[in-house]
Amino acid sequence: ADIYERTAQELAQQGLGCECLGGGRLSHRPDERKIHVYGYSVGFGRADHSVTTEKLKAKYPDYEITWADEGY
Repeated sequence: ADIYERTAQELAQQGLGCECLGGGRLSHRPDERKIHVYGYSVGFGRADHSVTTEKLKAKYPDYEITWADEGY
């Protein structure tokens, strides 16, 4: 929620709006070059982790990036 509120405020200053479509968590293990997307936000629900994973794969092609709906 903290990141969303800060981003929404910054966008509003530029005359733009946004909507949070859900949340989750990341486990980042840089030494192993792995990122795991999982869980949900109590306030915003579960994001579509497959979308997040595809965006991360495009940005970090040398990482192993996985996701699961389990966990908090």
